[in-house]
Amino acid sequence: MPNPMDQSAEIKKIRCDACPVMCYIADGKIGACDRYANHGGELVRLDPLTVIETASERGRQAVSFLDGDWDGDILQTKKTFLTAIGAGTTYPDYKPAPFIVSSTSNGTDMVTVVTEGIFSYCGAKVKIDTDRDIGPEQAPVRSNGEVIGHVTTSEYGSKMLSLGGVEHLTGGSKSEGRVTCDSLLRLCNREPIEAEIESGAHLIIEAGKAPTIDGVEEQLMRVGCGSAAIGMFAKQWAENVDEVVVVDDHITGVLTEHEAGRQLQLPPSGIRVNGRRSTPGRYFQTAKSGQGWGGTQIVDPLDVIRRIDPKTAWPGLRLLMVSTTGEQWKYFQLNEDLQPQESEIPSPLLTSVKRIAENCEPSVCSVLFMGGAGGSLRAGVTDQPINLTRSVKQSLTRVSCGGAEAYIWPGGGITFMVDVMEMPHQSFGYVPTPALVAPIEFTMERDNFIRLGGHTDCIQTLDSVVKDDTRRLKQSTSRHISLAHQAKVSPQR
Repeated sequence: MPNPMDQSAEIKKIRCDACPVMCYIADGKIGACDRYANHGGELVRLDPLTVIETASERGRQAVSFLDGDWDGDILQTKKTFLTAIGAGTTYPDYKPAPFIVSSTSNGTDMVTVVTEGIFSYCGAKVKIDTDRDIGPEQAPVRSNGEVIGHVTTSEYGSKMLSLGGVEHLTGGSKSEGRVTCDSLLRLCNREPIEAEIESGAHLIIEAGKAPTIDGVEEQLMRVGCGSAAIGMFAKQWAENVDEVVVVDDHITGVLTEHEAGRQLQLPPSGIRVNGRRSTPGRYFQTAKSGQGWGGTQIVDPLDVIRRIDPKTAWPGLRLLMVSTTGEQWKYFQLNEDLQPQESEIPSPLLTSVKRIAENCEPSVCSVLFMGGAGGSLRAGVTDQPINLTRSVKQSLTRVSCGGAEAYIWPGGGITFMVDVMEMPHQSFGYVPTPALVAPIEFTMERDNFIRLGGHTDCIQTLDSVVKDDTRRLKQSTSRHISLAHQAKVSPQR
């Protein structure tokens, strides 16, 4: 037994109150979240407090905490914004936010409240720029065998996933909650995850990077649907070909039937394609979704053709078939029996096909963190939380997330979304409840802070908060989506 008088033999644990887990942490150890540690009996935050010292690449100006008039610095290189990254949290209790900081901007007294919120009600919306079929709408998305979300409605040239949410974080098994939390954390911190779509594809997705679908890294986002492609390139095709069919999963286009072809006075070709005709030159349900041409199952483009009308078509008719990215194409001419025969494509027509690819954007994954700022997070700002909500809705209070502009949803509450590519790297943490920990900042005029019942007795100056060990970022965005591979892509037969 250790001598009770020998304090060096006594290992003291301290209780961390940063989240509902309430860890007891021994000296020299870290808590379950990897964010707090016991250092000589003192609870310390492991990540540094972070400030941003310039505006974003997009020209968005961060709120300044420095006095003085504009000095001609167009790039705003002397602006400083205190983020909530590394600020810590007071959840789940009534205490004021960790930092309530005063400043003066253009002669106006400002206050910014920063805290790291613990979000059990949160998720990620993932946009995957690709024509490839990833699986049916509403299909479950799994990671490590656990359901973490589902496929939602597709958008123009993109597949969409809705991941996370309180039902997956806390409404299922412990394993489902842990895997969901881990997947969200990795995605929001711009790390890759692997996911399986039920009855669909295997995905590797990472914010700012091209998706990998069934082992193949995607290159291009489609230029538009089949009909849109005809509208864009009809004039370039008119003098070099008699008919163009742009194969697309949703709307396959036929040049001579299309309004663009009619305005260019192109004669009918007699080529009829599969599917349900919508308007002239626009066909729905030409083929099932898949990994082939234009996001269909088509491997041989001639399978799109239902029949060739002998009363209208003619021998020698020139036919171009192309996908919506220009990555697949074939050129045919009709023989005496009106059967398509693959032929060498004329140079001007090849140039137009390459132009489709040149007008496509790179395929990339976008990740938007989505959370609800409620509960005691608002109580960290004011003793009357509804006042903060109303101030945000009235645009009197600006909400940011790690310095990045947040989009506030209409309706009740403070439900916000933010592009993780606009945030500093590794902005997110977690607690094993499970929930994500995300930085959030509320910036407003000092008078407004007083009116909404803010914790005025906790206001500090920026100089007293920012220390030598504060992490300083030179820009408020780390968006580095490479366009280099776009130039490397050329149409392949």
